[in-house]
Amino acid sequence: MPTLSGKTLFITGASRGIGLAIALRAARDGANVAIAAKSAVPNPKLPGTIHEAAQAVEAAGGRALALKCDIREEDEVRAAVAATVDAFGGIDILVNNASAIWLRGALDTPMKRFDLMQQVNARGSFLCAQACLPHLLQAANPHILTLAPPPSLEPKWWAPHTGYTLAKMGMSFVTLGLAGEFGPQGVAVNALWPRTLIATDALNMIPGVSQANGRKPEIMADAAHAVLTKPARGFTGKFLIDDEVLREAGITDLSRYAVDPAQPLLPDLFLD
Repeated sequence: MPTLSGKTLFITGASRGIGLAIALRAARDGANVAIAAKSAVPNPKLPGTIHEAAQAVEAAGGRALALKCDIREEDEVRAAVAATVDAFGGIDILVNNASAIWLRGALDTPMKRFDLMQQVNARGSFLCAQACLPHLLQAANPHILTLAPPPSLEPKWWAPHTGYTLAKMGMSFVTLGLAGEFGPQGVAVNALWPRTLIATDALNMIPGVSQANGRKPEIMADAAHAVLTKPARGFTGKFLIDDEVLREAGITDLSRYAVDPAQPLLPDLFLD
């Protein structure tokens, strides 16, 4: 079975949620994981810190590096990447997981919130890729995996929250561009998106939605693992959906990922 043993992953926003789940799945293989996130001290409103995540990664069998890093800040990103290379000798995989969300219409979107989403989502993904690529290009099987949806110009996905959709589709278009530029050089640049809502703190931003209507982050972690263990060359520019990836990997019973099997699963944004 393909493994991430000995591979080094740089994961943004890995102190909780999907990012942490991806980190723990890699750790079970014996991977090195750089946890790049802002959460260095406990926050009663938002559980999880980089240090707690690092402890969990090491308990799962991996090696961890906790890095306080705001991906809006170029100097912090470049310093975090340099620290990762110093600690582990290189970088094999970048996971662009960090993302900001605000599901409101144009008149209810403060420009401060609009700017935050653009800086974290599209610009942050581009910056992290730019900083990691010199090392990825030297890796044996390099991957960039960004948590972003298939690109869409469908107005129904834009009208309710133009600011967020622009920021999230920005991550998709960064994926498209980098895949075209670096795919021929052997770097797999792909995106992964969930079929259903995922039970993370981000669901608290959606009125009337309960975590019971979603799947556990582990479904995205298992799908990411299946993607990141594939041969990189020739596998690029794809917009992958978690259940389709798992089905291809031979996993068809997804019931164990449901938070509450008795509750209906709700589809995620941007998918028909």
